[in-house]
Amino acid sequence: MARAAALVLTLAWALAGVPAKAEHEVYYRYLVLGFVKDARGKPVAGRQVELVRDKTGFSYVGETDDKGFYLIIARLGDESAGEPLTLRLGRARTKLTARFDPANHTDDRGTRVDLEGVKFVERTAWFRSTLTQALGASKQ
Repeated sequence: MARAAALVLTLAWALAGVPAKAEHEVYYRYLVLGFVKDARGKPVAGRQVELVRDKTGFSYVGETDDKGFYLIIARLGDESAGEPLTLRLGRARTKLTARFDPANHTDDRGTRVDLEGVKFVERTAWFRSTLTQALGASKQ
């Protein structure tokens, strides 16, 4: 009995030194963020925004804040580069493609998509600055 316990402890100690792939790492997530505004350009608060993986049907949900800002964190690994996605808000929807470099495990992956009235506008070039601003605002 003592021998079995010692073996289990030795095995546990050995495995503790093996690094595990954490799902919170950059290369396991894809961020979709943006702002939702009505036809007059006013922020829309409290609306559910949904990102659907077309391949699996699995969805991730976010909600707009008082500024109309939303952030959705999806679990997409390196193998998901190029995967089709659907972004929905009520009846409005648009198709997206998960675009990122699977070899880059340093930078955040994602896109910015705004809804202006009934029109989705993808602004990939604004993704990093919007994320930086959102993270800075959350620390205050």
